[in-house]
Amino acid sequence: MTDAVWERLRPHLPGGEGKRGRPAPDNRQFIDAVCWILRTGAPWRDLPPDYGDWKNTHRRFCRWRDRGVWAGLLEAVMDGPDFEWLMIDASYIKAHPHSAGAPGGNQSIARTKGGGTASCTWRWVPTECR
Repeated sequence: MTDAVWERLRPHLPGGEGKRGRPAPDNRQFIDAVCWILRTGAPWRDLPPDYGDWKNTHRRFCRWRDRGVWAGLLEAVMDGPDFEWLMIDASYIKAHPHSAGAPGGNQSIARTKGGGTASCTWRWVPTECR
């Protein structure tokens, strides 16, 4: 995470001045760990030890999720979208069967071979593409 992004996120983290609790000294490392999990798609158990214990990281991730911290952080950085990591899944792009050379008639467009959205997709990820 760049220093500029970190400075934009820091005021929105739990435990700052005027907020309940104390600021955790490793917030930046924790956010980097969560970004590593999201970027690689690895299970929590495979989190490198440099980021800390995977159980504590997962527990903290779930607490932040339940309190809406992640949604607040997303809103804080969403004003300037960065389309570098924008991906579109093929299951959302449906072409008419005739565009692929199908014979005429009344065919319905079926789901792709891969199925719909993966069950592991985070609830808040689609809001990034608003």
